[in-house]
Amino acid sequence: MATPIFEVEKLRAHYLTRFGTKVQAVDDVSFSLKEGEILGIAGESGCGKTTLVSACMGLYIPPLHLTSGDVKVDGKSIIGMDVERNRKDVLGKLVSMIPQGALNSLNPTRKVKDLATDMILSHDDKADKKEIQGLLRQRFEKIGLDANLVLNSYPIQLPAGMKQRVVIGISTLMNPRVVIADEPTSALDVSTQKSVIRLLFDLMDQGIIGSMLFITHELPLLRHVSARIAVMYAGEFVELGTTEQVIFDSRQPYTRALMGSMLSAEPGHKADKPVAIEGAPPNLAYRITGCRFAERCPEVRPDCKQNEQIIRIVKAREVRCQYAE
Repeated sequence: MATPIFEVEKLRAHYLTRFGTKVQAVDDVSFSLKEGEILGIAGESGCGKTTLVSACMGLYIPPLHLTSGDVKVDGKSIIGMDVERNRKDVLGKLVSMIPQGALNSLNPTRKVKDLATDMILSHDDKADKKEIQGLLRQRFEKIGLDANLVLNSYPIQLPAGMKQRVVIGISTLMNPRVVIADEPTSALDVSTQKSVIRLLFDLMDQGIIGSMLFITHELPLLRHVSARIAVMYAGEFVELGTTEQVIFDSRQPYTRALMGSMLSAEPGHKADKPVAIEGAPPNLAYRITGCRFAERCPEVRPDCKQNEQIIRIVKAREVRCQYAE
C-alpha cells in the first residue's frame, strides 16, 4: 500500500472573536492523500471549506487558532510553526494554494514577471534573477501561455482564463507536494473551466504537483475531477468515499439533500427539479448537542438531537450518521 504524502489527523480549528467567543469552524477532520491522488471536498457556503484550507496549510493567523490535531507532509508535521517560517518553508514548497477568487488575487500594479519572481525570492533570496526569468519562461510556456507576452503584462491586461492560468503557474512554481485548489473554476465559463481542470491534470501527470485537494460547492463537478469525495457540513466531514459512492449511492442524509438541491446533467435525471434544503446551518458559536444536521434533516429521529454523531464505516465508506446503513 502506497504511503500517504499528506495526512490530516483529527484536525480542529476555531476562531476567537473580540468578545472571547470560540467558533469551532473545523471539527474532527481526518483524511490522507497518496501520490497522484485528487480528493474533492464539497459543501454549502459557510460550511468550513475555506477555513479548512488555512488549517491544512498550518497557517493560523488570528482570529484563527489551532484547537488540536496534526497535519503532516511526507510524514513531517507542519503544525506549530510561526507565520514567517511557515511562509518560507511550507507555503508554495510543500503545500500551495490556488486561492478562491483567484482572478482578483494578483496585484494589479505589478507585472506578472515581478509577482512570480517575488514568489521564488520569498523562498530563496539568493536566487539568480536571470535563472529565475529562464525558469518562468519555461514554466509559463509549459502551461500553454505566451511567456514573453504574459510575463511582461499587468494582470488587468489579461483575460479571465489566462489570468487563472497565471495564478496556477505561480502557485506551482516550486513543484509543491500538495496543491489546495479552493473553488478554482468559480466565475469562469464552462469552456474555460474545462481548460483549467485539464491544466491541473497535466501538471499532476508531469509530476509538478504531487497530489491535490479540489474544493468546490458544485458536487456534480467533482465526478469529473476526483476519485474520492468528502462532504462537509458545519465544520465536520459527514461522508467520505469514492466518487461513485458519494454521488450515486450516498448513505448520509445531508449528502443526499445536497445532491437533490442541484441541477443534474446525468442521464435520467435532467428533468429532476432541484429541491432546496430547508432551514439554515447551526451557529457554531454555540454548543451543539447531537447531530448538526438534525434540525434540517428530513429523516431525523428523536435521539438524533441528543446523540453525538461519530464517523462509522458503512458500505466501505466513512459516514457520520448513526442510522446510516
